[in-house]
Amino acid sequence: MANVAIKRTVERIPGGMMIVPLFFGAIVNTLAPNTAKTFGSFTGALFTGALPILAVFYVCMGSTIELKATPYILKKGGTLFLTKIAIAALVGVVLGRLWGEAPVASGPLAGLSTLAVVAAMNDTNGGLYMALMGQFGQPRDVAAYSIMSIESGPFLTMVTLGVAGLSAFPWQALVGAILPLAVGMLLGNLDRELREFFSRAVPVMIPFFAFALGAGIDLHTVVRAGALGILLGICVVVVTGIALYLSDRATGGNGVMGLAAASTAGNAAAVPAIVAAANPVYKPAAASATVLVATSVVVTAIVVPIVTAWWARRVGRRATAAAGRAAPAAGTR
Repeated sequence: MANVAIKRTVERIPGGMMIVPLFFGAIVNTLAPNTAKTFGSFTGALFTGALPILAVFYVCMGSTIELKATPYILKKGGTLFLTKIAIAALVGVVLGRLWGEAPVASGPLAGLSTLAVVAAMNDTNGGLYMALMGQFGQPRDVAAYSIMSIESGPFLTMVTLGVAGLSAFPWQALVGAILPLAVGMLLGNLDRELREFFSRAVPVMIPFFAFALGAGIDLHTVVRAGALGILLGICVVVVTGIALYLSDRATGGNGVMGLAAASTAGNAAAVPAIVAAANPVYKPAAASATVLVATSVVVTAIVVPIVTAWWARRVGRRATAAAGRAAPAAGTR
């Protein structure tokens, strides 16, 4: 039987193991949005099971991390987390002075708002980040998202917009995000055989939760939001990407981690409505902000893997070249 090189072909695409299944899921969801309900059972679960698959991914990834790597996780994850929210806060303050709470009323930026920009910048797409670092980084780089997961939800967006106090800090959600990783770390450090057993599943999980994430995206949102939504997504990658890249390099990294975090999380699309419910001042901006943030999710899910893969390969080529130059020099001693 002839062998079709599907895996090899997919891996030629930057971030292919993430982006190809994600695109496929988005296309199916856009053209046949009721597929999951129609077939139900295991097929439906494959379309809607991103979180359970990610939970298993976390346990398996955690098992590969040695406890001595914990300081690294705190340093890198904390740095990326603080950088991301600091940039979102800075942009929020500047735009808040210019636009206030209401959306821009006219001109090419009509519909854009401080709420939309801050919500798009505040929250990193954890699944995308973990998939990219699983492919181009180390297990401890993936684990850094356990710190960055604090971004999830509307809390930090409310703080950035000046409405802190309307929502309590969701410590249960934070613990829930870290717990699978901690369980995996515990099991992997107690039993080396379990570490080896679980570690084999890490790369296998990536295309499955990528497909499930894509199955929650409707590509029509890009058309509805038009160029403005695409512009917002590109701005998220450029503005947060530069800051995260520099902070990654400043803490001893090669910039790949920073670029992999320059995205918008899927759940960020729900933030504008929640913020508007907490503070009616933002109600006029909520509807357009939801569509714009949803578009930013799609755009960053496309652009970030390409940029991250390109930079990872460039860094890899530099390291190989440096090693090649060092070898002859060592031989002359």
